[in-house]
Amino acid sequence: MIFKKVKQYYYRLLARYLAVKIRPKDKAVEINPQNDYLSHYLKSLRSIAYPDEVRAFEELSPDYVVLNGNLHIERDIHSFFTSLRGRLKPSTRLIVIYYSSLWKPFFMLASRLGMRNRIPETNWITTGDMSNFLELAGYEVISDEARVLVPIYMPFLSNFMNRWLAPLPLFNIFCMVHLMTARPLKPVFSEQTSVSVVIPARNEAGNIESAVTRMPKMGPDDEIIFIEGGSQDNTWETIRDVRNRHAKDKRIIIAKQEGSGKADAVRKGYSLATKEILMILDADLTVPPEILPQFYLAIIEGKGEFINGSRLVYPMENRSMKFLNMIGNKFFAVAFTFALNQTFKDTLCGTKVLTREHYLRLAANREYFGNFDPFGDFDLIFGAVRMGLKVRELPITYRERTYGETNISRWRHGWMLIEMLYCAIIKIKFI
Repeated sequence: MIFKKVKQYYYRLLARYLAVKIRPKDKAVEINPQNDYLSHYLKSLRSIAYPDEVRAFEELSPDYVVLNGNLHIERDIHSFFTSLRGRLKPSTRLIVIYYSSLWKPFFMLASRLGMRNRIPETNWITTGDMSNFLELAGYEVISDEARVLVPIYMPFLSNFMNRWLAPLPLFNIFCMVHLMTARPLKPVFSEQTSVSVVIPARNEAGNIESAVTRMPKMGPDDEIIFIEGGSQDNTWETIRDVRNRHAKDKRIIIAKQEGSGKADAVRKGYSLATKEILMILDADLTVPPEILPQFYLAIIEGKGEFINGSRLVYPMENRSMKFLNMIGNKFFAVAFTFALNQTFKDTLCGTKVLTREHYLRLAANREYFGNFDPFGDFDLIFGAVRMGLKVRELPITYRERTYGETNISRWRHGWMLIEMLYCAIIKIKFI
């Protein structure tokens, strides 16, 4: 009875970590489970014997595949990963759960005491070994999380150590469990894929013409979507005029947003978009439109699934970013990298690119984080990380604004960023 309760606590804990990645409506498969505890606590998880039930596996076409400890007894890990990769779609995430060799004596003791099944554990795999196996078999590692310092329930102590200490540097060295997320590297798009470029515009009348004339051709049938949001200058009139004058050579869609804020404008633009790839370009043109083909190639070549601009690599033009703003951006970049388990050098660059398919899945699960991001940047970043999308940052040269004034309030919006950082820590890192 005691041993059963130990297992129940551990698998409830494991299910809680997986539930951050695997949403209730996702199709998820656990391959060759040793017991049914995990699927009991994570209702969306279905158990399949692989390769015996390979047809059922392929028909299900899962969004997530979970391997819980299987590789510790797998005789040929490379062949197993290679075979599995051929049956995964490009958007499928593989979650590999493996155990630290530091815990090997405790596992051996647990087997002798009957707390776990006796199995011939021949492989004790380091994080480097696991990454190497995956990369050799044609996968790309997205993240690796160390979890569980105390695998048995002790009032207060277990929750405190597993939630608040286990994710921290130094403590994570002693964690029992690793959850590594990877994606199969497969071609997704061709150069015949078109783009919807969403341009939120408020008090940007002087930049509208340049945004259109400087927009490079990427796909065969690209579209530009202007969303105007309560301007006090003649931005809306300018957008209509530019649309009419360029109707023959550019597909331009225009609309006014019903709500307020950049996030609302971006969502309005995405709701009107019809192309396979979605881009955001700020109407101030501090990110030059001429660089967008680099984002386009990065995503159609499969280099990443969420391409985020980074303004903090190349030198900036004079006055393009105030010193305190730069310090704030660097601080939040470090903080969000820690909280989200993927590298972010510049979280606030307005240029972000992802596929329409991924955005629709992201939007369908937006309620997990709540709706308090006025920028829209973190709505996309948090959703992409939760889905296990591969994030790539593309350095850009940040230009000086030539028309109008920034819509960002350093102190008011800085406080909002702290709130969003807290949300990321609670919802993703310390769970």
